[in-house]
Amino acid sequence: MAETISIAVLAAGLGTRMKSKKAKVLHKAGGLTLVEHVVDAALQLARPEQVAVVVGHQAEEVTAALEGRGVRFATQTEQKGTGHALSCCEELLAPAGGLLMVAYGDCPLLRAETLERLAESHRVQGAACTVITTVLDDPTGYGRILKNATFDVTGIVEQKAATPEQLLVREINSGIYCFEAPLLWRHLGDIRPNPASGELYLTDMVEILVAHGHRVAAFPIEDASELLGINTRVELAVADRLLRERTARRHMLAGVTIEKPETVSIDSGTAIGRDTIVEAFARILGATVIGEDCRIGSGSILTNATIEDGAVVEPFSLIADSRVGAGAKVGPFGRLRMQAHVHENAVVGNFVELKKTALGAGSKAQHLAYLGDATIGEEVNIGAGTITCNYDGVKKHETRIDAHSFVGSNSTLVAPIEIGEGSYIAAGSVITDPVPEDTLALGRARQVEKKGWPSRRKSGK
Repeated sequence: MAETISIAVLAAGLGTRMKSKKAKVLHKAGGLTLVEHVVDAALQLARPEQVAVVVGHQAEEVTAALEGRGVRFATQTEQKGTGHALSCCEELLAPAGGLLMVAYGDCPLLRAETLERLAESHRVQGAACTVITTVLDDPTGYGRILKNATFDVTGIVEQKAATPEQLLVREINSGIYCFEAPLLWRHLGDIRPNPASGELYLTDMVEILVAHGHRVAAFPIEDASELLGINTRVELAVADRLLRERTARRHMLAGVTIEKPETVSIDSGTAIGRDTIVEAFARILGATVIGEDCRIGSGSILTNATIEDGAVVEPFSLIADSRVGAGAKVGPFGRLRMQAHVHENAVVGNFVELKKTALGAGSKAQHLAYLGDATIGEEVNIGAGTITCNYDGVKKHETRIDAHSFVGSNSTLVAPIEIGEGSYIAAGSVITDPVPEDTLALGRARQVEKKGWPSRRKSGK
């Protein structure tokens, strides 16, 4: 059997440097909260029940952000350092034995592959503890890694406590560890409060384990960006850019064309099929799924949308929580929201809005229409300026337009109403009563002509 891996994610802090009322780990980068990125990476190595998230500030909100992942939670009621935070989840994780990793809820760039390599390096080196390190050109502000002649780690010294010689060290501590779990839990209580802050620091475990005759190893990584902890809005913006670059690269390597990828925002939870083209300045957000051979126009924003194979979203269209069928077309300047469904080969044109409406296969609403709470059958034509009057000031009402009907321009359909199959609505009509199938309905005043009226008005007669 593979050795059990448990992972503690420390996420109890508020993050005062964010200058926010919201806990730091709840801020978003790349489409997910910071803590979601870390937990999702952890879940690629450990079973959900072996991932413990230590919560404190806004614990309910952090727990809600991770709902459905099956991880467990430990509460740190007082933030008394990283060593204290880890001790809060001892009851949850200690019984499993094996390896225990420590990560942080504000490090969203940490890859699951890096954690896998950390575990493998730990096993190969036979260490009691392995710490991820990296070398920085300017290590100012970071704890330095101290090593002996055989390159084992002997300690970690913080910037303000380092000697001039130690400050020359450019290998820094990430704070991300892999421990032999039984040894960690045996000695975690040996950490003493820091004289200056009174807090319990997990970095002290290095010297404690060495003092008990155990080996501590370093696992250096080249990509220092993976270790970026988010403390300010500036760092949050950097993390967001890097995460979106990763996502765009992943999609491009899988066969998606992204024009000017530096201008496009794609959340990490999206899926895009091969040979789809994403134009500049598009935003593909949330759990959006796009099929193959689609085109997503410049400036369009898709949020939790489903776009089926061969569909086209023209520039500057907004699609949220809605579906576009295979071969269908939306836009430019189209809007779909609240479970709108454009079926296969249907067309939603410029300045047309669908709200909670199904537009049947092959149907068209090409210009300047609002269709709300409507079910529209196949091969229906909706003329420019048509609206469904779905709200009476108290309740929403539904409109049904059956297949092969034709609705003339500037028609007003007052719901609740049904228009039968194959019927015609004359342009400019206000329709308040049901229309049977194969019927022409006119709902407008008769035209009246007064010859000579303009001339008389101008002459004052």
